[in-house]
Amino acid sequence: MGYKSLAECVADLEKHGHLIRIKEEVDPYLEMAAIHLRVYEQQGPALFFEKIKGSSFPAVSNLFGTLERSKFMFRDSLESVGQLVDLRSDPVKALKNPFKFAGSGLTALSALPMQQQMFKSAFEKTTISQLPQIVNWPMDGGPFITMPQVYTEDVDKPGVMNANLGMYRIQLAGNDYIQDQEIGLHYQIHRGIGVHQSKANAKGLPLKVSIFVGGPPSHPLAAVMPLPEGLSEMTFAGALGNRRFRYFYDDEGFCISADADFVITGTVQPGANKPEGPFGDHLGYYSLTHPFPLLKVHNVYHKKDAIWSFTVVGRPPQEDTSFGALIHEITGSALPQEIHGLKEVNAVDAAGVHPLLFAIGSERYTPFLKERRPQEILTIANHILGKNQLSLAKYVFIAAREDNEDLDTHDIEVFLHHILSRIDLRRDLHFYTQTTIDTLDYSGEGLNSGSKVVFAAAGEMKRVLSAAVPAGFALPEAFAISEDSALSPYSAMSRDSRIPEDSIMPRNAVGYRMAMPGVMTIKAPAYQDAAHTETLITALNEQIGSLPMQGLVLIVLCDDAEFVAETINNFVWVTFTRSNPAADIYGIGSSTKDKHWGCTGPLIIDARKKPHHAPELIKDPEVEKRIERFGI
Repeated sequence: MGYKSLAECVADLEKHGHLIRIKEEVDPYLEMAAIHLRVYEQQGPALFFEKIKGSSFPAVSNLFGTLERSKFMFRDSLESVGQLVDLRSDPVKALKNPFKFAGSGLTALSALPMQQQMFKSAFEKTTISQLPQIVNWPMDGGPFITMPQVYTEDVDKPGVMNANLGMYRIQLAGNDYIQDQEIGLHYQIHRGIGVHQSKANAKGLPLKVSIFVGGPPSHPLAAVMPLPEGLSEMTFAGALGNRRFRYFYDDEGFCISADADFVITGTVQPGANKPEGPFGDHLGYYSLTHPFPLLKVHNVYHKKDAIWSFTVVGRPPQEDTSFGALIHEITGSALPQEIHGLKEVNAVDAAGVHPLLFAIGSERYTPFLKERRPQEILTIANHILGKNQLSLAKYVFIAAREDNEDLDTHDIEVFLHHILSRIDLRRDLHFYTQTTIDTLDYSGEGLNSGSKVVFAAAGEMKRVLSAAVPAGFALPEAFAISEDSALSPYSAMSRDSRIPEDSIMPRNAVGYRMAMPGVMTIKAPAYQDAAHTETLITALNEQIGSLPMQGLVLIVLCDDAEFVAETINNFVWVTFTRSNPAADIYGIGSSTKDKHWGCTGPLIIDARKKPHHAPELIKDPEVEKRIERFGI
């Protein structure tokens, strides 16, 4: 819909039964987030908080909580915008089917940003401390903006058409920030804003930053869209919202979104950093405190009837899951056009998105060989790992489309079954060591430091996966766990007074479970060090190396075998967020040939919690009890 404002969107959702109002005053410290999470888990409506303790502004959340509601908000523009993206990634389509794409040019033209100084009179001023100070998780370092649109311009090519609009978290208070004068920006240097900052730094100039909150829902969606090169986020926001992006520049030269509910302006001086975090993030763990760019606040603007927009980030699925689903609806055909031979790719949401990618590509390099093997799909995997956000992937599982044209990367268990029944563990694992991984992923030994691995499978089935524990299997004595060590390694988290003792996840007494055919989870002693882990692996080799294990392909060492095997979502979340491939992959009968590592199998992934890992997100039970007064 062509919403002129967030308020207009709220009214439309309420009219059609997609939004409810919470009239009682709510505490922004944990309560608002707890209500949001509970309603989201029930796939409930958007939430409008009328009274927020400590702030005069209302707030809305869960706008994108379901794909159905997300598509409802853009019901008049999804098809035309999808065509626009499709056409931008493959212009030849317009020549082949001119009538189908006849309206795309008009869509693009009507989306051009509109500059107009008359919009300036709509804004008033406030301060950072007057904004809703929403804290989502008990160990968060302070209140954060979780649905921002962060605008920066290229110092070499100023202007809205070369600007970047991205969604990077903003810490409003806490740590060493001077109240109302400083806030923290968290982003990775390869993102659009990072490129702009690098250019400004090289010239010794401060980077001007404008942070928009609220506005039509097309604006935050545009901020997270993986758009084709050369397609402006502001143009896309206009096309998706059926309303041109309206803006002006204030007296200090900062760009102001005329439709935003709030705008924070400020500058990042070269080399100016302060500790930011912790923050409960989308991998399901806290991202810890690290130095990140410091924004010196210049002004805080707001509309007269402004509405604060926020979301809650945590272990998937969350509201950003619907973001991802909607993005796939719009851009699903774009990436295969950019990567030759790629059929589809899926950043697996249940595993925290970036840790795990599933992909399907063509395998046409070996049509005359006796045994088909991965070749072209390895080239495709390399291309995937060099592509924008996909470069953050840690595990890539890629299959050949010729082996099963009906294979779907969104069916986690079926896709894994396809890979594990075909992979040659001696040949088909390809590691990338001493490289970068996601800033939010603490499975490596340092910030942004870790490894990647590609699992590639092409050809006929090599084995039938076993759904039962192999005959004769027993855990070695080294896996015996004393009563003293039966507590979860998570118990260390209880030292933080904000996390009650009764919220600590207990370890159970189950030794091993089959998570799915071909995959076993084993409860191992709590992690000590690399040498002790080698002792465990050696004991497994000696105990089961001679057993017939053809139907068992993967063993996951973990702290709670029953929890990991309980659901496929638990399995992929624990396995791929708590392991660093080069450090944590082992194998029965492992060997190295020409510097290529492999094993006869099964493969072993150590997914236990380790001292350098970040703590996982745990709800505050007292807050959970308090929000029962809302009847949810």
